[in-house]
Amino acid sequence: MLLYYNVEGLKCKLQCIDRLFPIRSHRLSALLLRRAGMTSFSQDGGNEAATDQVLVEGSRFTRILILNRPRQLNALSSQMIMKLLNVFVAYEKDPDVKLLIVKEFQRFCRDLVNDTSRALPVAHGGAYTGCDTGNGRAFCAGGDVAAVVQSVTEGDWTMGAEYFRNEYTLNYIIATYSKPQVSILDGIVMGGGAGVSVHGRFRIATEKTVFAMPETSLGLFPDVGASYFLSRLPGYFGEYVGLTGTRLDGTEMLASGLATHFVSSTNLKKLEESLSKVETSDPFAICACIDQFSKAVSLKATSSYNRMDVIDKCFSKETVEAIIVSLEKEAESVHDEWIMSTILSMKKASPISLKITLRSIREARRQGVDKCLINDYRLCCHILRQEASKDFFEGCRAILVDKDKNPKWEPSRLDQVDDKVVDRYFVEVGDANWEDLKLPARHSLAAKYVSRM
Repeated sequence: MLLYYNVEGLKCKLQCIDRLFPIRSHRLSALLLRRAGMTSFSQDGGNEAATDQVLVEGSRFTRILILNRPRQLNALSSQMIMKLLNVFVAYEKDPDVKLLIVKEFQRFCRDLVNDTSRALPVAHGGAYTGCDTGNGRAFCAGGDVAAVVQSVTEGDWTMGAEYFRNEYTLNYIIATYSKPQVSILDGIVMGGGAGVSVHGRFRIATEKTVFAMPETSLGLFPDVGASYFLSRLPGYFGEYVGLTGTRLDGTEMLASGLATHFVSSTNLKKLEESLSKVETSDPFAICACIDQFSKAVSLKATSSYNRMDVIDKCFSKETVEAIIVSLEKEAESVHDEWIMSTILSMKKASPISLKITLRSIREARRQGVDKCLINDYRLCCHILRQEASKDFFEGCRAILVDKDKNPKWEPSRLDQVDDKVVDRYFVEVGDANWEDLKLPARHSLAAKYVSRM
């Protein structure tokens, strides 16, 4: 059952109960944090620039992971993914760590770093070096897919597959984490940014939050296990968000359950200071702490979430074609800019991506997060191999590289997409050297994964 945040203590407790799992972590790296020194580390072999892409700061029981690639809107590089993966695994083993906070760099982070009683050294041995370089406007704008495409173009498709393998493993560790994670989403949250936050226990939206899963406009699909959480949103709101790539604000994230709390940006520093004093992993205590700073908010009159009647009527159809036809019929009866923009966004997206996305979300309703991520990996491998379409590479060219915003999709129309071709995307890759995504065993998930949404 989908539970979303309400300031009333009882509902908060119900939400927390649904998320409390005794989990045994597994070794993913030989690198461990030294418990006494509370040292951060990376996979970069001492590369300072790469190490500084994720900063680690904290008090005795709390660790704050700071995404620090602001010029790229914190797009997840391979180094960032490995650093986060190693840190999450190590801190799950460390009994002195009770709570993780994930955030983008903010100006007030400089004040925390200057407090030497709380600062942690970075891997190359010095104090923080990147925390006063500028204020971020994105939690994380997604994965660094442009770099993935470049690596595949210059090398082999398996290089891109390795990026997604590591990213999806990180998503799984977060989704099944035994300790509370608080993600502060004070800015852009898209694609891979959702993968490192929405799967976590607490997601804090603000008036600056902008959420989207825009992958269909890139010739991809909402990955990072998004089919899992999109399929569990109220009604058919997940299909609407995934197919159209629409942008949601913080109030819409809260109303739909993508966020658990709404806190004004001006209160984030106080919230973070309060959370840094927490000495427990008890989700009730952490929820109560966040409650002190959260507030009730109302949807804008123009919010798409106020159009759930139309969304459920149209996006419940069995095919993408039927969804568009249903929207067009709605547009015939009344002039509605929202309906027209919804139709336009779908018609501009990659046809094969739309069909893959709809099927992925529909199947996810009957799957755990592990199966969703395994499907995502298979889909990505087929896409990287360019077996039936080169839309992902064309989308990255048009949107991210040349920026002409005029991708030439192939096939160019929905009726040209063979359903049998779509079927092949959801099966194992026909390559003798290919291996399916093998996720680490998690003790509490032997039978079935329980929703955190």
